[in-house]
Amino acid sequence: MPTAEKKEKKPRVIKSPAVKTIKIPKVSLQKEKKSESRVVLRIRVRAYENKILDSSIKQIIDTAVRYDAQIVGPVPLPTEIKKYTVNRSAFIYKNTREQFEIRVHKRLIDIINPSQKIIESLTDLNLPGGVDVEIKMG
Repeated sequence: MPTAEKKEKKPRVIKSPAVKTIKIPKVSLQKEKKSESRVVLRIRVRAYENKILDSSIKQIIDTAVRYDAQIVGPVPLPTEIKKYTVNRSAFIYKNTREQFEIRVHKRLIDIINPSQKIIESLTDLNLPGGVDVEIKMG
């Protein structure tokens, strides 16, 4: 066989219409922070029962909407589950055990640039028992 017929292989370039290149302009984060000063009121609500939690969140959102606030949420956070294992008896049926669990449901609400009236109305809110509210300014 003659060796002159060998051809050099070129690398194959596959052009796919699904792949697109996007040019992202560089933006300085420091300029955005200085020009835009936002105060965020972060509210974390915790309860053992999700129905009571949802009703109290509805109260919080209604009071914030009443004063024309910008709201982000409610964001459901992961449910915290605590499990406890207890012996059924101390002597004869010692190997049998019972398991109990407590579920803590959590929600997160952000109010952007709250006014003084919104903060006062949120502190005066009457929420049902068993609902824990944490408010942080940031």
